[in-house]
Amino acid sequence: MAASGDGEASPGRYDVIVVGAGIMGSCAAYAAASRAGARVLVLERFGLLHDLGSSHGESRGIRNTYAQARYLPMVRLAWRLWEDAHADAAAGGGGGRVLVPTPHVDLGPRGDPALLAAARNGGATVVDEGAGAAAAAWPGAGVFRMPEGWVAAVSELGGVIRANKAVEMFQALAVKKGAVVRERTEVVDIRKQGEIIVVKTSSGEEFHGAKCIVTVGAWTSKLVKSVTGTDLPVQPLHTLLCYWKAKPGRERELAAEAGFPTFGSYGDPIVYGTPSLEYPGLIKIAMHGGSPCDPDGRRGSSSAAAADGDDDAALVEPVARWIDAVLPDHVETAGGPVRRVACMYSMTPDEDFVIDFLGGEFGKDVVVGAGFSGHGFKMAPAVGRILAEMAIDGEARTAAEAGVDLAYFRIGRFVDNPKGNLKDSGDQA
Repeated sequence: MAASGDGEASPGRYDVIVVGAGIMGSCAAYAAASRAGARVLVLERFGLLHDLGSSHGESRGIRNTYAQARYLPMVRLAWRLWEDAHADAAAGGGGGRVLVPTPHVDLGPRGDPALLAAARNGGATVVDEGAGAAAAAWPGAGVFRMPEGWVAAVSELGGVIRANKAVEMFQALAVKKGAVVRERTEVVDIRKQGEIIVVKTSSGEEFHGAKCIVTVGAWTSKLVKSVTGTDLPVQPLHTLLCYWKAKPGRERELAAEAGFPTFGSYGDPIVYGTPSLEYPGLIKIAMHGGSPCDPDGRRGSSSAAAADGDDDAALVEPVARWIDAVLPDHVETAGGPVRRVACMYSMTPDEDFVIDFLGGEFGKDVVVGAGFSGHGFKMAPAVGRILAEMAIDGEARTAAEAGVDLAYFRIGRFVDNPKGNLKDSGDQA
């Protein structure tokens, strides 16, 4: 990233130290640095835009259809802040948009309660294949072959986020606002020293801040455990972003520029996808979920096709079967996906986020954003703003004004119920 400020950090005191420069940390740094006079330091363990965590890759989806109504205010806030960031980047001579609007389609069994709730909450139109003219009019109607008894929930509020470019944009915006960014700087300890937060790195450097924001993704549990001795239930999962080849002559129909939607499929497996955009002739279709992993022990990410292990086969074969059932005329499954990009989820038991003060001796001086469970990227500008306000002000005014109820995202929800917001094993977050 140009003009990262790398090497300019000094042992002096900062107003906010952000640990972790993935999408959440980069958005938090931008929001904090946007406050007049705020001195912000960002410390990233790996290189900027690395592919070892959860924020890399060519695309993520954004949608307005959530079965959990508590996410709707956050999605609306995020939409607005994505546009604000675009405007800020354009004013500074930055690159083009990182969010490309598309329609969005959810598919699934007609009576699926989560699908129906998502359609209702997101204002989507439910279309049955037997609904005459309407059935032929929705985006993707000529491409998706819905199984018997399935319906489509159609919304105009979808989009593709260019993931790497989004992280880069927010890092550049943070630097433009005066933030200092240090890569290859691993944080190993955070402690309270009087009124100061001391952040120590593996090289022995110490940085002092009034407040600290921790956004280290799959490494959250390890860092929080080492700092406080407590277990935060954020489980890293190994997953794959899979890109499949369009069948000859079908490439155009699957493209974002042709109006093909982002999409999700309810049931087993839960499948999601984005239209062909980043790789012409390829379409991203992947499975929600993955297998538990150690973020320091898993093999590194690679955009090249890797040899299938048992874990990867479990993430690829169900998707291939889904494609053969739902997109058989348009997507080729023989030979598997053309590109496989390893990634990680940071999964909480209820799949809800963790956005809270660390508490204990740290009180409100250290804020944690974690557990985004494979669906948080779209919310990043909202999460970043909330984390920055919690750190600087001790409360999130923007969240309150937008109607975001942060009670769902507190660490304390796991104290008396290890499943957090889940009431019973049949609930699905």
